[in-house]
Amino acid sequence: MEGLGINLSTLIAQIVSFLVLFGLLYFFAYKPILRMFDQRSQRIKESVEQAERVKEEAAAAEEENRKKLEAAAKEGQEAIARAMRAGDEARQRAQQEAKVEAAGLVEKARQEIQRERDEVISELRQEFADLAVAAAEKVIEKSLDKEAHRELIEKVLEESTTLDKE
Repeated sequence: MEGLGINLSTLIAQIVSFLVLFGLLYFFAYKPILRMFDQRSQRIKESVEQAERVKEEAAAAEEENRKKLEAAAKEGQEAIARAMRAGDEARQRAQQEAKVEAAGLVEKARQEIQRERDEVISELRQEFADLAVAAAEKVIEKSLDKEAHRELIEKVLEESTTLDKE
């Protein structure tokens, strides 16, 4: 082997040195580096899984928020509908009350008109009776001829109209 330029003792020393260095590197460098790569790989995997979970949670939260918004919108529409129904009911009640009140006022006005009419008729009868009595008194004082009756009635009517005007 010496002919090839290889020294056997140097070769063996180099092989032993290489194996010792390889063993030392394997135990002190390769295993920690592999462990560090494994840990890093595990952390990346966990981060990806956590990101997926967060993404799923965000999607679930978004869906829940959408459902809440839909429910709130529906509830708002129902509240508006209830308010409109309540407004319609209040308007109808007010109309009914107004009709009842108007009917009461009309009836009261009719009664008042009837009372006033009765009073006027009563007054007219009283005046007519007074006029008849006055005319009879005048007729009895004077003679019973036709011409005198007419003059007397005209005089009484004139007196009553002048008294009414005063």
